[in-house]
Amino acid sequence: MILGSVLELWSSAWPAGLTMLGLGGGFALVLLIASEKLKVEVDPKIEQIHAALPNLDCGACGFAGCGQYAKAVLENPELLGQCAPGGPETSANIAEVLNLQVSDSGPQHRPVVHCRAHTTEKTYHAIYQGIPSCIAANALANVQACGFGCLGTGDCTRACKFNALHVVDGLATVDYEKCTGCTACAKTCPRSLIEMVPFTSENIMIVACNSKETGKTTRSICKVGCIGCGICVKQTDMFAVKDNLARIDYARYELNEQTETAMKKCPTKVITYRGKTAESPRQPAATAADS
Repeated sequence: MILGSVLELWSSAWPAGLTMLGLGGGFALVLLIASEKLKVEVDPKIEQIHAALPNLDCGACGFAGCGQYAKAVLENPELLGQCAPGGPETSANIAEVLNLQVSDSGPQHRPVVHCRAHTTEKTYHAIYQGIPSCIAANALANVQACGFGCLGTGDCTRACKFNALHVVDGLATVDYEKCTGCTACAKTCPRSLIEMVPFTSENIMIVACNSKETGKTTRSICKVGCIGCGICVKQTDMFAVKDNLARIDYARYELNEQTETAMKKCPTKVITYRGKTAESPRQPAATAADS
């Protein structure tokens, strides 16, 4: 009785199953043909360029990812050299794929933080207890007396994919041994106090301040800020003062007796060096100034 029922069920079901199997095979064949017909051919050079890149998708080249940059540099070889994390070696490898001669791209750009005030050297109107973000803190007035200095909540450190930035005693500090020059930190800082500058040598002279307040105001709110006195300008035209703030013209950058004198005569010691072997700013600046 049971066997008969099973045989009856099978005899009525197998045609439908066979039909479904045929339809499935047909659809699979159609999809296979369509995939071959519609397949986009990828230039093998794009794959070779992509393989030469560090594949970090950091955006330093100006494109959303390494894949887009690989395609763009193939179409426009003038974009060669824009991969900061890869550096000259990556540029040379891509040039080999493109059968191009690599010219000297000049000095590598690295970030400098135009601030040297650690926690004890800043003046605070209130203790910030909001979202731990520089963007959020910057939206509030009078949390920190200096409206131009480092807020120290670490947006730049979170943006860096190379662990090359750390907030030390309230100040963003670059580890130049790890930094690739990807520009992520400079793009993230809401106060634009991180600048990419050409490192023509292992260490570079900078003005570690971003304040445009008058000298009198700066003295009242920060122990180590630029007061715009112009002593550096009197020593060399490598410096200029605008909006109460001294800056270095890196197109004129040249270390000599005059630039060293400018650094020594700076009353707030805001002219200093940054780089792989420069004196670390990890210690509070007041310690160096008092010694």
